[in-house]
Amino acid sequence: MAVDSAISSPLGPPACEKDAKALRFIEEMTRNADAVQERVLAEILSRNAQTEYLKRYELGGAADRQTFKSKIPVITYEDVQPEIQRIANGDRSNILSAHPISEFLTSSGTSAGERKLMPTIKEELDRRQLLYSLLMPVMNLYVPGLDKGKGLYFLFVKSETRTPGGLLARPVLTSYYKSDHFKTRPYDPYNVYTSPNEAILCPDSFQSMYSQMLCGLIERHQVLRLGAVFASGLLRAIRFLQLNWPELTEDIRSGTLNSRITDPAIREYMSKVLKPDPELAQFMAQQCSEDNWEGIITRIWPNTKYLDVIVTGAMAQYIPTLNYYSGGLPLACTMYASSECYFGLNLNPMSKPSEVSYTIMPNMAYFEFLPHESGSGSTKLVDLADVEVGKEYELVITTYAGLYRYRVGDILRVTGFHNSAPQFHFVRRKNVLLSIDSDKTDESELQKAIENASKLLAEFNTSVVEYTSYADTTTIPGHYVIYWELLTKDLANSPSHEVLTRCCLEMEESLNSVYRQCRVADHSIGPLEIRVVKSGTFEELMDYAISRGASINQYKVPRCVNFTPIMELLDSRVVSVHFSKDLPHWTPERRR
Repeated sequence: MAVDSAISSPLGPPACEKDAKALRFIEEMTRNADAVQERVLAEILSRNAQTEYLKRYELGGAADRQTFKSKIPVITYEDVQPEIQRIANGDRSNILSAHPISEFLTSSGTSAGERKLMPTIKEELDRRQLLYSLLMPVMNLYVPGLDKGKGLYFLFVKSETRTPGGLLARPVLTSYYKSDHFKTRPYDPYNVYTSPNEAILCPDSFQSMYSQMLCGLIERHQVLRLGAVFASGLLRAIRFLQLNWPELTEDIRSGTLNSRITDPAIREYMSKVLKPDPELAQFMAQQCSEDNWEGIITRIWPNTKYLDVIVTGAMAQYIPTLNYYSGGLPLACTMYASSECYFGLNLNPMSKPSEVSYTIMPNMAYFEFLPHESGSGSTKLVDLADVEVGKEYELVITTYAGLYRYRVGDILRVTGFHNSAPQFHFVRRKNVLLSIDSDKTDESELQKAIENASKLLAEFNTSVVEYTSYADTTTIPGHYVIYWELLTKDLANSPSHEVLTRCCLEMEESLNSVYRQCRVADHSIGPLEIRVVKSGTFEELMDYAISRGASINQYKVPRCVNFTPIMELLDSRVVSVHFSKDLPHWTPERRR
């Protein structure tokens, strides 16, 4: 079945006519990227011409690029927050969008410690669904036979709130999983999950994970791919299996569901699929009772062809652990998306993680790019078709839902083009220092947390003279490690272990709501750890940096470290270790 496709594949033609249609669409969009972008911008500006925001800048109904660029400012979240807050409070006038704002999508990025609220409209679900529909046709070019089995995907809904004006505020994936697009999706033999909707939609994370894992074990020979949104999520599932395999094995042996699973919909579903299987139970007990879990994924799910997880950006830190548990299975990063907008997909999903490039789909939004060369000072934004290979840019978007020239905060490097659409390597989130899961902690937040915690040391005449940090992903879940060098004026009255343990919790209380939700509700981050190092350690750190060519005049203590020799130096100077004993405060409060 020939397709006029330039998507290179070692495996030739599309798997079916539906795939052929999807691949033709990708070709059409990427061949005419600039024309598609021009049309998208004109559509957005025309339909929203009478909104309060666009009228403020006196476009006069113009929908061309030149007028748009000359009159509409480039903004950050803080610039548009007053308008977003008015909508959240119940103002239904056409402030940002001529179409009604249907809900808010809560970003993993934060503003003043709270999740950012991204406005969205109903038709954006169609746009997201369109991008999802392109993923398997591309994957089928590289991995044949995916219609002969199922995917074990660990997918979860998270807590949602309502704004004072009554609009839902929830993460984008929770919005998608609860939509009819997902719940009543048509049967597709290439995209069948072992996890039932009943388990995915269960708000209790333990019951959801337990039942998804149990279904995956029952159908272990049908599983051809394992996945989660982020690499950290898949590792959390493996850790869950380590902790709960005796109970799961007993359920399989007896054919009865654990009494801790109380969700009626899950219990009803499991009553149809859970039957006594002593042979599988014995196999599971044999595999899981061993101390060595290397290659456990392929031992339990022997037909797995790849892992479908995001391992770009901060998630790259999990690659060695994934390789350990999977025996080195390929890691597929399929798409690039955020709460603000879904951007594009990876046309070579089996590439090495370090070589992953995403092709921006020009129909999703209007894209501009702010050059990110250090010290360039350039504020001239570049259009999608005009970016240059090898250069780094910050992504700026204009969406159908009412964000105009909005800085997303992602730094991307151009690696090439597919037809006339550029391909980007995700470099990093701007200003993010620490990240374990969906959390993003920047330097100012870390500084504030340390200032608040160090107040507990004042009565002991002790202060934090230097600090640095790193995201420790050798534990599951990962956790923040903070190195402190202390100055104690009266050694006879130095802070006790209990005081420093309280400092750990005080730091956590000071971090943003996404971090605290990950700790309290999602259990995707472990207790924060403070490692106190001996006096003079940070001077040694500076000496080491200077010995490697750093300028003594320009040297600044790195607030986050991940270079092995530096971490070894710090760990060799540790004199005491302290962990949070309690959980920080977090509740899914009504949005103010």
